[in-house]
Amino acid sequence: MRGFWPIFKRELLAQVVTPVAWVLAVAFLLLQGLFFFLLVANFASQQDVILGAGPVEAFFGQTALFYFPLAIICPMLTMRLFAEERRTGTIEALLTAPVGTAGVVLGKYLAAFAVYLGLWAPTVLYLVLLSRFGEIDVRLVATGYLGTALVGAAYLSIGTLASAMTSSQLAAAVGGAAFILLLFAFGFAEFFLEAGPSRDIASHISVWATMNDLSRGLVDSRRLVFWGALIVVPLFVTVRTVESWRWG
Repeated sequence: MRGFWPIFKRELLAQVVTPVAWVLAVAFLLLQGLFFFLLVANFASQQDVILGAGPVEAFFGQTALFYFPLAIICPMLTMRLFAEERRTGTIEALLTAPVGTAGVVLGKYLAAFAVYLGLWAPTVLYLVLLSRFGEIDVRLVATGYLGTALVGAAYLSIGTLASAMTSSQLAAAVGGAAFILLLFAFGFAEFFLEAGPSRDIASHISVWATMNDLSRGLVDSRRLVFWGALIVVPLFVTVRTVESWRWG
């Protein structure tokens, strides 16, 4: 982990000052704001829905508007982490500096994760607004944000690996998004498969099923282990890839 903190600060500053991060932030918050407005308007028009429970559950992953922005935003946050360094040639200076490979990878990755969490931070105001008109189950909010952080961390890990595999930011973004959408599609296949091992596997890795459970306050340790592995394995492969550059 040698050199983690300087790399983290350097990468976080680079993320914040780039126009891409601000464009993503504005687009993401506009989309989430519109989603929240439509969601509340829909529940307000239905007299049999208890305000404060239904909207919270729906906000955290019970519609497609939760998933597809993540499949785009996460790869765009990570596309420059290594691809830009390789394109400009600064990766050689970085690898010859007195920093550890794991420190470099984790510093870059956690900087992107910090920006991701920052994108979600203003959405807390939506729930504060809801709490003024009805009671909100804090447990549902906590598990909903836990799932949001867990899925985002996994997608960012995939995007980090994609960035390490190419010197093109565009290729890194497209490759990361393609793998994320493929993973989503495979998990979504549980709704079309007949009962059996294939359906069980699809249900286990389904981000939709994971977020549906967490949005209701249900925490399945098996799902947590899977998503934890989806964070660790791509980061491990990224560390080995960067280490191979160091030794030629």
